[in-house]
Amino acid sequence: MHQPRTFLDNFFLVIKGLCMGAANKVPGVSGGIVAFVGGFYEEFIYSLQKLNSKAIKLLFNGRFKSFYKYTNAQFLILLIFGMLVSYFSVSRILDYFLDHNEIFVWASFFGMVIGSIYYIGKDFEPWNRRTIPAGIIGLIIGISISFLNPAKENDNLIFIFFCGIISVSGMTLPGLSGSFILILLGNYVLLLVDSVNALYDTFSDIFAGDFSFVDNGERIRTLKILAVFTLGSATGLVTFSHLLSYVLKHYKATTTAVILGFITGSLGVLWPWKRTMFKLSPEGNPLLDSNGDKIILNYKRYLPDMALAETWWALLFIILGILVLLLLDWYGKNRNEKKQVRTSR
Repeated sequence: MHQPRTFLDNFFLVIKGLCMGAANKVPGVSGGIVAFVGGFYEEFIYSLQKLNSKAIKLLFNGRFKSFYKYTNAQFLILLIFGMLVSYFSVSRILDYFLDHNEIFVWASFFGMVIGSIYYIGKDFEPWNRRTIPAGIIGLIIGISISFLNPAKENDNLIFIFFCGIISVSGMTLPGLSGSFILILLGNYVLLLVDSVNALYDTFSDIFAGDFSFVDNGERIRTLKILAVFTLGSATGLVTFSHLLSYVLKHYKATTTAVILGFITGSLGVLWPWKRTMFKLSPEGNPLLDSNGDKIILNYKRYLPDMALAETWWALLFIILGILVLLLLDWYGKNRNEKKQVRTSR
């Protein structure tokens, strides 16, 4: 796992982090797919698994170099750096296009997921009486999640902790979108909009020397919710990484089959031809979050009208999305061949 990386390898790792962060932001898209297709999924899971009691002992004993090497810290730092940069850059651009050209964004991701299914499935040979049912189960679960109705918002701290555990699945489990799961749990706005805004406002107040927020009951409540959600996410990240590293090590073929099923099932969420359903007040007016944006309730899917030019443009974007994955596949093969040539000399 700790293979030396060139500057170019590190640069592309940050780019992969950018893509992973952008994917995690969009409800219905899983950052885990990016990790899987990008060829660093297993390293990502095994690196997270190293954040354990041994790592804590190394850190508190001042053995920083050993801690850095043991946890594969360079890999995680570059990847997380890319995710953080994405939150303030790529994901903002995605938000703009979702507001102005929503169908084309969904079509692009739809194509990319189709491409990723080909990318993962083309070299998957052990289809047998164990892996076929596993793939079908993953497919059924993925499709079922796509058509669930969302729950009502719930700020119970135990439930918030549970939301943190579940939402991190989008990073660790390809095909399962953490953002979409939060919509289904009813807490997307509370945890990914209102809480983040409260944290941003708090930091702004602190840097400005204004500590009056400590008397703001609503702000403190929201920050407490964010803290519990963060704790749940960290717990989920470590727990899932240990579980996934175990099943990848002992049941790799079956796990890959389930993941392929999950990813295929996620196409139901990414179907481009859908109308966004917004949460309404009793008077029938759209409710707004703390950013002034309409609150997404769910999506209503429909069949495309082939007489519309927009439909054909959307199909073009699906093809472009597939081509992106095919180009990544070609680039990866070409790069590996060059490495093998250099090694053999």
